[in-house]
Amino acid sequence: MASKSSAAVFPTSLPIGTIGDLLAGSAAMLESEGVSEPEREAREIVAAVLDVPKFWAAANSIADASPDVARAVIRAAMKRAAGAPLAYAVSRACFRHLTLEVDERVLIPRVETELLVECVLERCDEETRTVADIGTGSGAIALSLAFEREFDLVLATDISLDALAVATANAASLVRVLKAPVEFRHGSLLAPLAGERMDVIVCNPPYISFAEIPDLPPDVRDWEPSLALLCGDDGLAVTRELVGNAAAFLTPGGLLALEVDTRRAGTVAEMIAVDGRYGDIEVQLDLTGRERFVFARCS
Repeated sequence: MASKSSAAVFPTSLPIGTIGDLLAGSAAMLESEGVSEPEREAREIVAAVLDVPKFWAAANSIADASPDVARAVIRAAMKRAAGAPLAYAVSRACFRHLTLEVDERVLIPRVETELLVECVLERCDEETRTVADIGTGSGAIALSLAFEREFDLVLATDISLDALAVATANAASLVRVLKAPVEFRHGSLLAPLAGERMDVIVCNPPYISFAEIPDLPPDVRDWEPSLALLCGDDGLAVTRELVGNAAAFLTPGGLLALEVDTRRAGTVAEMIAVDGRYGDIEVQLDLTGRERFVFARCS
């Protein structure tokens, strides 16, 4: 598949009479560039553009495709054929109960992080009133928590102004359905929380080491923001800083919830234990049975 920097030129004049024409033309374009399962991806592109279920396009292939829809589908198919992840090609990603706008300014939300949100919600009780999402990116974690529970406040921080622009736009589109107010703050990790005490601090930090860059899939390595992926100290620098500072921002008994590299979960749990200010340390598996999440309570 072509890389992000590819200068390849793709045809812009696909047949656009019907949805079926769009599916066939898009699938042919994707297949010519080596995209696996091009028919499935063509259906997903059409469904995303029209904001309909994935099966809709195949079931409505004889429906007319408007010029605007055709142009949007063609643009997305061209971007996907050029190597962009599907979420970037269609500019959206599903996360739990939400559909979020995403682009190259933010990490694409993963299903593993959906489980992190579930685990946090399971550990919240009626006394849990304030939550902070550190390194919010697209706002996926913060907005899902605000959508699913009536907190007093959800704070979301990010060092990237570009990421905050995406997250803020997502919040604006969801404001009528959120159960809790969400406030975005710019700055590095916990610095924007100065003066605050939170009942929960949750973070999906960058945890890929620089030495592991060659092992990343091209659609991750060449497209997703390195600031959200890569980290020094063998992928542990950001996590180490969070563990070292979070206790000062947590209420007594407050929850620290981290998504971690599956190869380093034990190291993170040990790091938290050695710190001495946390208890009830848990390592939880993801849906594939790998150690993915670490939870701890502030003493």
